[in-house]
Amino acid sequence: MTTTGYLYHEVFGWHDTGTFVGDMPADPARGLQPYQNYEHADTKRRIHELIVVSGLIKHLKRIEPRLATEAELRLVHTQRHIDYIKTQSETRLGGDAGDLTTPFGKGAYEIARLGVGGILEMVDALYRNEITNGYALVRPPGHHAIPDQGMGYCLFANGSIAVKYAQQKHNVGRIAVIDWDVHHGNGTQDVFYDDPTVLTISIHQDRLYPHHTGLREEQGSNSGFGTNLNIPLSAGVGNAGYQKVFAEIVIPALRKFKPELIFVASGFDSCVFDPLGRMLLTASGYTELTKQLMEVAAEVAQGRILMTHEGGYNAVYSPICGQAVLQELSGIKLLDDPFADSVDNYPSQQLNSLQDHEIALAAALLTDLPTH
Repeated sequence: MTTTGYLYHEVFGWHDTGTFVGDMPADPARGLQPYQNYEHADTKRRIHELIVVSGLIKHLKRIEPRLATEAELRLVHTQRHIDYIKTQSETRLGGDAGDLTTPFGKGAYEIARLGVGGILEMVDALYRNEITNGYALVRPPGHHAIPDQGMGYCLFANGSIAVKYAQQKHNVGRIAVIDWDVHHGNGTQDVFYDDPTVLTISIHQDRLYPHHTGLREEQGSNSGFGTNLNIPLSAGVGNAGYQKVFAEIVIPALRKFKPELIFVASGFDSCVFDPLGRMLLTASGYTELTKQLMEVAAEVAQGRILMTHEGGYNAVYSPICGQAVLQELSGIKLLDDPFADSVDNYPSQQLNSLQDHEIALAAALLTDLPTH
């Protein structure tokens, strides 16, 4: 029987990214009217509310978060970075994580620590056999943060810290991280670039963000060569393209690497309505990808999958995608996608020759992945 863990805390909605104009500060001289940051609370809050209102919450095991310790943050981050976020967080108006596009308000340090600690609690629950898989709906996100700096709305490297934690506390050997956020998982890549025990796979819109990372040629270094797979895709890839990526690259890579645990950096900004991406995934597409991961996880990892929430900036459709993924993880189907009749039938959902070529180039990298 599958038991799906679920983590959310209302204080994640209190992470304050300020008065922005998307990802730019307000500036009347440039015509930038004050509004809100793309990374605001509504999307994640509405995902949680749909999970509650639909009744799905009754079928999930709630995980209570805790504050991560500084020692746990140091599994990935420098003390300088930790101190910087802490100090900025204590000021009256908050600060920025380091790239001048990752603002946060007072108290963000504690909120971010609670998100990290919650994911670590989910790792512990997995290895106490209390859950089979799980979804951590945390905020702020984490997959862009590098050891000495936050960036891309990310303060700390949530998922990467959890990978290190699972290896150190639970003696997990090989771990895979699959990133289906529309942006390149540069932080995860940076942390594990020379680590042969961690397979990192990022499927993303080519050079969308960051603009100079995520190329196929970035395959890892030293003993980690071959264990970093980037799958950059041109804009407009839909369900058929993502399913072919999984069939020809992700699933064969997992069978070859044989991880004992699979993490997913789950961003719903690859969805058809997202304002920051130009991909066409739908709720049914995310459902199919989750199903395929669960099948291969049952083969190689005793079904162990943990998903950490990353991007997703459409407050209307992201909840539908989140509900779909959690329904598949738990095996409890309660709602259909009310937008499916239109979005699943867009002509652009079909694979085209350019997409097929890009996938074939990335699939060739599997020859460099070590076999276990």
